[in-house]
Amino acid sequence: MPIENSRIEGFYKLSVSERRELLAEIAELSEEQVEAWAQTGELDEDSADRMIENVVGTYSLPIGVATNFVVDGSHYAIPFVLEEPSVVAAASNMAKRCLANGGFKSNNDDPVMIGQIQIVGCDDPQGARDSIISSKEELVASCNEVDPILVKFGGGCRDLDARVIETGSGPMVIVHIHVDCRDAMGANAVNTMAETIAPKVEEITGGTVILRIISNLAVLRLARVSAVFTPEEMSDRGDDAAKGAEVIEGVIQAYHFAEADPFRATTHNKGIMNAISSVALACGQDWRAIESGAHSYASHERRYGSLTKWSKDEDGNLVGSIELPMAVGLVGGAVRVHPAAQANVALLGVESADELAKVMAASGLAQNLGALRALATVGIQAGHMKLHVRNMAVTAGAVGEEVDLVASRLREKGGRITQAAVIEELESLRGQ
Repeated sequence: MPIENSRIEGFYKLSVSERRELLAEIAELSEEQVEAWAQTGELDEDSADRMIENVVGTYSLPIGVATNFVVDGSHYAIPFVLEEPSVVAAASNMAKRCLANGGFKSNNDDPVMIGQIQIVGCDDPQGARDSIISSKEELVASCNEVDPILVKFGGGCRDLDARVIETGSGPMVIVHIHVDCRDAMGANAVNTMAETIAPKVEEITGGTVILRIISNLAVLRLARVSAVFTPEEMSDRGDDAAKGAEVIEGVIQAYHFAEADPFRATTHNKGIMNAISSVALACGQDWRAIESGAHSYASHERRYGSLTKWSKDEDGNLVGSIELPMAVGLVGGAVRVHPAAQANVALLGVESADELAKVMAASGLAQNLGALRALATVGIQAGHMKLHVRNMAVTAGAVGEEVDLVASRLREKGGRITQAAVIEELESLRGQ
């Protein structure tokens, strides 16, 4: 179950161990789950060796927790796994700014994935396509015989269509099976169904089946999340409506830039995926498939553009929404074998793939607003570099307490933070 309250005041001020203890208490985590966070190598070599081939070791990244998220009335503390500073802070900050209107609202599709069957060598491609459509009921039934348990739980093959495409190798007939995967990402179920009916498809069309595989452009499995931000919430102090209205105008203009220009849209969407891919990685999802599907959808039947939309309502509030494919699952994959992924899912408290999808989409919308707001006000580097300065201090050779001392001194001085300034501050500290 989700936690009772994601508004964890002063969370960033706690030590790492204190944060673990607090989250364990509010999310009712087991000792094993907390230990999965605490271990230097949360994945033992035997487990790693079973996950992929030619294993030589493991590789760790930080797990951060974004707070303040309320999605469809439920509170979530969201785990992020990434190396980039400012992302977790920005997402948490923006999530807090839509609480006056109840947080984020979702409207997701059912978890339907597409499996593709490629047929070549048909004497009459259009006639072969028509024959496939005429045999739809038989083929759908054959698919569902493959996975009766999935069907029992409300999933299974729901539909089938076919089309003819022109390619460099001549015309091809492409069959799409539509499979409700329930709480699985769906690759195994979809691929097995496609492979199973391939001989029947060849018999019906007189052609030869080549590829039988899932598509990561999951246009039938879209996650949709929206939120409303008042001018007061968008201001620095939280009560300056006039200043907040100026910020809203800047955010909308920044969005219109991304909407109109694919060069800007690429970086705009990268910022969205900073959050979504980080949560996917934290929760043992196939983040490469999610990334691929998102960017493909951004150009699906249009020029590459923004995955989000931003506008004003009649009251002058900022209204944001996001729509993108979200092929996630809680059944199978790394989420079932990686200890830290299991702990992260337990922290989230999600009980279905749909719930995980909407939380991930909300994180992307919040992160996008964080970037747009920064770009429209102080600029992206100001906040980013303040959080990145500790890494810069380590690069300069700072150790132990020197890291925080150098960082705090530079923050107090203000102005532009550069690597040269960090080195100079470190030398000054050591010269005292």
